[in-house]
Amino acid sequence: MDAHVLKTIPRPPQEQIREFEAFDTATVHEASGGKGALSREIKPIDSTFRLCGPAVTVACRAGDNLILHKAIYVAEPGDILVVAVGEYTEAGPWGEVMTVAAQVRGIAGLIIDGSVRDSRCIIRLQFPVFSRSLSIRGTTKDSLGTINHPIIIGGVTVHPGDLVLGDADGVVTVARQEVSQVLAASKSRAAKEDKIKEELKKGITTLELYGFDKILQSKGLKEA
Repeated sequence: MDAHVLKTIPRPPQEQIREFEAFDTATVHEASGGKGALSREIKPIDSTFRLCGPAVTVACRAGDNLILHKAIYVAEPGDILVVAVGEYTEAGPWGEVMTVAAQVRGIAGLIIDGSVRDSRCIIRLQFPVFSRSLSIRGTTKDSLGTINHPIIIGGVTVHPGDLVLGDADGVVTVARQEVSQVLAASKSRAAKEDKIKEELKKGITTLELYGFDKILQSKGLKEA
């Protein structure tokens, strides 16, 4: 590795990012062919939080947030900080001060596989944070890490510039090279589900729409 920090990364077009904001994570995950869902343990600290934007990837040593401070000033407006700390949850490398610093920079949110602290303040500031846990313990500022190198978080490899979306159900990532394809598939899936919901309102059952009645019959279902 020649550089700890890569300042220039490719990002999806802004128009496509804005279009993705219309979809929930479950729709995008299904449209991706079931790929990209982070561990369910990484959740929003407030259920109303949503985020959608390109990933600035950060790898920190567990219990140290020095490189995360640097990442705030590498990320560009609209970016999401996606941070791997090795699933270490016994310290909170992100809190109120860093949230304010990130908002000044126009950063759109944080995803971390560890803990954060000052959660009530972060919620009040309406800065979308998705974390594995909460911890009041602070961190050291002694160790280098990396910014904008591939990381593994929540069981998924994330590259800088990949699209990340988060809502109350969790977090999903879309590889930057697949953004156009997944966007088209998300639109198609959402339109199909809209039609299905209209059919349900007319009295047609899910068993009929999806052919589940025939599957049940083939399995030998008996009713009394």
